Amino acid sequence: MKINIACPSTGLQKVIEIDDEKRLQNLYDRRMAQELDGSALGEEFDGYILRISGGNDKQGFPMRQGVATNTRVRLLCSAGDKTYRARRSGERKRKSVRGCIVGHDISVLNLVVSKIGSNPIAGLTDEAVPRRLGPKRANKIRALFNLEKDDDVRKYVIARTFTNKKGRTVRKCPKIQRLVTPLTLQRKRAR
Repeated sequence: MKINIACPSTGLQKVIEIDDEKRLQNLYDRRMAQELDGSALGEEFDGYILRISGGNDKQGFPMRQGVATNTRVRLLCSAGDKTYRARRSGERKRKSVRGCIVGHDISVLNLVVSKIGSNPIAGLTDEAVPRRLGPKRANKIRALFNLEKDDDVRKYVIARTFTNKKGRTVRKCPKIQRLVTPLTLQRKRAR
């Protein structure tokens, strides 16, 4: 079974393969969103707490939260459901999904690190990848930098500078949404 472990705090993820049935025995009959001790996967994960976030069975059908079985079932899905994208308004379709209980027929299991242990793991918690994109909404930028209401948000927007194909240095940043400007206030008064 392949175990895909993601660490949100560092932005890294790692895939490990476990063939030892004794270690896999600790994962069976557990549900999605359940937390497990990292030492169940091996001694390098001692002190780590991992949460099961999903997985796929051997035929590629995804696990779905709320389906309390360890087999495959066919659900009538409508718009807004996970694992289904409606093509028309009001369309419903019967789709095969895997239950939320981990069983022997799972080929890939996705885990998320909820608590980092004492010893770092190479390629997972030893370094951090900076987030490429920052927030776009004005209030989210204020929350990130602990700004006051009267601070200028435009000075704090996360931008990246790079050289384009023509050789010019270009600064690229998102257009700030919900930014209160004199023009927006003028439009609000005119309503």
